[in-house]
Amino acid sequence: MVKKHKVSVFVESIYLEDHSDPLEDSYLWAYKVKIKNNGNQKVKLISRHWKIFDANGNIREVKGDGVVGEQPTIEPGDEFEYTSGTPLNTSSGMMHGSYYMQSFDGKKFEVPIPAFSLDIPNTDNKFN
Repeated sequence: MVKKHKVSVFVESIYLEDHSDPLEDSYLWAYKVKIKNNGNQKVKLISRHWKIFDANGNIREVKGDGVVGEQPTIEPGDEFEYTSGTPLNTSSGMMHGSYYMQSFDGKKFEVPIPAFSLDIPNTDNKFN
């Protein structure tokens, strides 16, 4: 959490078994993100940067404007939630990254997205 701007990020990953094909090394996860503005001025999410790791150590980076086609403005005390997804070629992995935001006084700042696991439930094959 960035103390000055007080924006927090919480992520939950969900393995999508019905959209995965382990025989083809194709695994898909959804992740639900909640961004909360705990500060005293509204902020706008400008862009994102993700680093996605599979269990073989391969890294994929994703950068782009906004999230899910939006550049949301989050009022003080409010939250913005969205769901997205990512494929992997292994049965486990992890992600982390950052959001680039701008406060309405014109200051740009970075908000870290904490690392989270992409693991199939009830298996011992875990990346971290």
